[in-house]
Amino acid sequence: MDSKSLGRLTRVDLREIWLSEATDFTPWLAREENLSILGETLGMDLELEAQEKAVGPFRADILCKDPGSRDWVLIENQLERTDHSHLGQLLTYASGLDAVTIVWIAARFTEEHRSTLDWLNRITDETFRFFGLEVELWRIGDSPAAPKFNMVSKPNDWSRSVHQAARAIDESELTDLRLLQRDYWDGLHTELDRQAGPVSGNRKPQPQSWMAYPVGRSEFNIGAVMIRPKRQIRAELYISTDKAKAYFHLLQEQKAAIEEEIGYPLDWEELPERRDSRISVYFDDVDPEAKEDWPRQHQWLAVRLNDLHNVFCNRVRVLDAAEWADHGNEAAPPALAQSGSIAS
Repeated sequence: MDSKSLGRLTRVDLREIWLSEATDFTPWLAREENLSILGETLGMDLELEAQEKAVGPFRADILCKDPGSRDWVLIENQLERTDHSHLGQLLTYASGLDAVTIVWIAARFTEEHRSTLDWLNRITDETFRFFGLEVELWRIGDSPAAPKFNMVSKPNDWSRSVHQAARAIDESELTDLRLLQRDYWDGLHTELDRQAGPVSGNRKPQPQSWMAYPVGRSEFNIGAVMIRPKRQIRAELYISTDKAKAYFHLLQEQKAAIEEEIGYPLDWEELPERRDSRISVYFDDVDPEAKEDWPRQHQWLAVRLNDLHNVFCNRVRVLDAAEWADHGNEAAPPALAQSGSIAS
């Protein structure tokens, strides 16, 4: 075998690339392609909700949601070693939310702070998760510096499959209902691929009552939902943000044009008792457990999901919540911790 010359990895000082946490590192990390790198390390998908978001008396560096579980993900950054001040902020965030994943990123973790995260993961239930990651930069020769996240603390028994199922159980322990739900979405994804529309079936089916698909803006997604007790399935545009009411009413102002374009009436569900809102269409008197009827249900869902994507994709990208405020209307949402679920 011919010998080949190999490059040499050289560590790069973080401050050489990011002079400031607030003006350099946080904006860099908040970009979609960089959140994707972080998400690969964590084993979850991340969609940006806000930067410098107020949570209690502090401001979280980055606020995200995991579209698979709809859980909040709060990211706190340090370009130095960990300190007690940031630990206190993380505990404040956790105390103000019903369920949250906390991600603490630093140049270096002290042993006491790593041990504290391990302890928090032991004493809290599965609705709270604490991650500690050290960030590094490396280059080969004159190449651009490349980021690397190293996990130093994570929840007990954490794995990608566990999180994507949104439950602390192995797939071998899924109930019959969860297995049926996963198979249902697998069939829908086959139909989505067959129709080859803008909503792709290239997603892992989850053992839960709903699936979410991107529509071009992080606060919005296209959703498919099975509502077994009511013998219904639903396709929807789901708006998940503290500006949901403003966005909902701005879209509702276009109701006539939207329904004319899509070709059928929609249910405009503001969900006044929740923070979020949705615009949906229902298929009634169907049984999601009747496998012999799945082809008909999947065909209906796939058509509506693609219809909703087509009619809303460009519209949601240009929405500005301030335009609704300019109307003299109040669209104040409930508290962050009261965010509703996608399913009825």
